[in-house]
Amino acid sequence: MDTSNKLPNIPFSPPRMDQKILDEVCAALKSGWITTGPRTKEFEKKIAAYCGCTHALALNSATAGLEIMLRWFGVGPGDEVILPAYTYSATANVVVHCGAKPVFVDSLPDHFNIDPLEIQKAITPRTKVVMPVDFAGWPCDYHSIKSIVEIEQKKFNPQTPEQKQLGRILILSDSAHSFGALYHGKPAGSLADVSVFSFHAVKNLTTAEGGAVVLNLPSDFDAEAIYKALCIKILHGQTKDALSKNQPGQWRYDIVEAGYKYNMTDIAAAIGLIELERYNSETLPRRRQIMERYNEAFKNQLHWTLPRIQAHNICSSYHLYPLLLNALTENQRDTVIQQMGVRGIAVNVHFIPVPQMTFYKNLGYQLSDYVNAKKHFEHEISLPVYFDLNESLQNRVIDTIVQIYHQVCA
Repeated sequence: MDTSNKLPNIPFSPPRMDQKILDEVCAALKSGWITTGPRTKEFEKKIAAYCGCTHALALNSATAGLEIMLRWFGVGPGDEVILPAYTYSATANVVVHCGAKPVFVDSLPDHFNIDPLEIQKAITPRTKVVMPVDFAGWPCDYHSIKSIVEIEQKKFNPQTPEQKQLGRILILSDSAHSFGALYHGKPAGSLADVSVFSFHAVKNLTTAEGGAVVLNLPSDFDAEAIYKALCIKILHGQTKDALSKNQPGQWRYDIVEAGYKYNMTDIAAAIGLIELERYNSETLPRRRQIMERYNEAFKNQLHWTLPRIQAHNICSSYHLYPLLLNALTENQRDTVIQQMGVRGIAVNVHFIPVPQMTFYKNLGYQLSDYVNAKKHFEHEISLPVYFDLNESLQNRVIDTIVQIYHQVCA
């Protein structure tokens, strides 16, 4: 069979692994230090500075970051954590790991993000944390969330020293998608008490696997002391990391708690340092250009809801392009996905809401309780966005989905 005219496949979101990254990774490998070390510490400082905060902790995943902060705040059995039904399972799984109860609430009627009014309805004396999720890179309504937490302060029932010092519900942002987003002039990372970013392979800024916690607690908290305590907690409860132990005569250490193994390596940080260096100058402008082109191409399509990119002093990080095909049934949406794949174009769905998952259904949750989340899921399709998606490939994506959509509707 002649395949000379076969069009290349279009992947969904491959990482940008070019010579600059290869060179930096090779330099890390040749340095003689490949686990947590100088590159990781430099990466932490640059992440904190980018977010306008003083301290960031690099980790092996955003999931680890969310869990470690729940545990730092003393969340455990009998406690409740409010989070959106419309998120990836990791947001909820970490709550279960801590022995607490996930309290799911619905999305906004016209957007995927959590509805602040539903947060307020869900707050009880058992609520310790609210975990907003910046879906697709669009920041949540933090003004409203902060106001609600203050209004409901009288319900807060603190048990641990950290809870008593804060004196209210902790706002822990799952900012996995939103690195580089802006909310009323402030960068993601500085919008909640604590924010957690993901640097997974498909994220805008990747370290292959990785994440970071960014601290933005009130000024009466000692951020430096908290950072040092977290460094111990993420490394088995060990008082010295490998780099510190490697110094002459510094071999002796102690274990002060039963900690975890969540640290980032210098190999991963090497990728992140190059990614961060060109993030504002290359990555974000490129992703914005692709999404603006999609929006321009689709603006006259009836019953399509296009994603928010920039409006009302809010700017996305352009992580996902979540398109809502409102005239289609869920099965018809699935047909569009299947036909796009047949034509060599990878698309995705973000996300299957957590209450729809077997584990959570077995706990008694049901998706029908979250009307907006269910509606969004049934109509959503995410289109490819990545640095090397050139104009010709963008045209293929645009032309193909429009053609398939109208065929399915016919």
